[in-house]
Amino acid sequence: MKTSEKLRVIVSGGGTGGHIFPAISIANAIKSQHPEAEILFVGALGRMEMQRVPAAGYQIVGLPVRGLARPLWSLKNVGVMLDFLKSRQQVKKIIRDFQPQVAVGVGGYASAPTLNAAYAMHIPCLIQEQNSYAGVTNKSLAKKASKICVAYSGMERFFPAEKIVMTGNPVRQNLLDNKITKDEAVRQFGLQPGKRTVLIVGGSLGARTVNESVLQHLEDIRNSDVQFIWQTGKYYSEEIRQALAKVDQVTNLHVTDFISDMDAAYAAADIVVSRAGASSISELCLLGKPCILVPSPNVAEDHQTKNAQALSTKDAAIFVPDHEARNTLVGIALATVRDDGKLKSLSENVLKLAFHRSADIIAEEVYKLAMGK
Repeated sequence: MKTSEKLRVIVSGGGTGGHIFPAISIANAIKSQHPEAEILFVGALGRMEMQRVPAAGYQIVGLPVRGLARPLWSLKNVGVMLDFLKSRQQVKKIIRDFQPQVAVGVGGYASAPTLNAAYAMHIPCLIQEQNSYAGVTNKSLAKKASKICVAYSGMERFFPAEKIVMTGNPVRQNLLDNKITKDEAVRQFGLQPGKRTVLIVGGSLGARTVNESVLQHLEDIRNSDVQFIWQTGKYYSEEIRQALAKVDQVTNLHVTDFISDMDAAYAAADIVVSRAGASSISELCLLGKPCILVPSPNVAEDHQTKNAQALSTKDAAIFVPDHEARNTLVGIALATVRDDGKLKSLSENVLKLAFHRSADIIAEEVYKLAMGK
């Protein structure tokens, strides 16, 4: 790339917020460092990125790519492979038209055809792996990537050591810029300042096990001196509304299907109960939030369990297996939120695992590749 040329970057991947938020954060960091840069996203048609990326102010092109069906010998996978080949041909045209100097993959369906095509067309590639256990897409792309940005130590198990750059995971910047006080945040959720507060989040769609854990222990919550903010997720909201309508109101429980103001929710919480997605963990680390992690068992290679164990072995989180949560989760949350010493040690230890300036560092690596360094 000549220094007079405008920086042009393709960013590919998505499927979940865990891939999309880091991708947008990286794009924002590139634009901050190089305001003249042109950034084009490539996603999968029908997936979340097709709405979230334009809302963040970036252009996106959708591919007809999708995941493999199970079992792998299913006839449906003939169509999946044809869509992959079609996507790769589309990406080659996108690359010829857009002329990027570098391609970035964050994982998700669209990353594979995009970075495969970019590599074949001699475009340097960077991949970002959010989890402590590398995903199938990123493992398959490792040989073709010039740089691999990771958030956990020990990733030499999956990737060539000489390509690895330890960067951490980019997070939503508004969470770090938050100025709201704990009391203001608690009042925002209609709860009482001065009381210990537990935040329970299962992702935007929700988490069945976590929700059932709460429903089965409403009496324990009602009789406690602790208050709860409970994000049920949109998928389960009606079912939970009907269940709560059959019991007396639990006044120390704020129930919502979705929390748009997560900075206020984090500020209100003394402890957070969460799934163990990489983006959520990175946010909790940077904010120094004591947390109880309940990994989802329904993810590729059980990577959320490995994420949770990476923290719990350092006493930076409490790990509750999904199959134990219904019986134990609420009790553990109540006991921990009352234990000042435990909250302090969890907060101190999780802060030690935080990476600062992750998006900026990745953006710098992207620029170096574009410059041929």
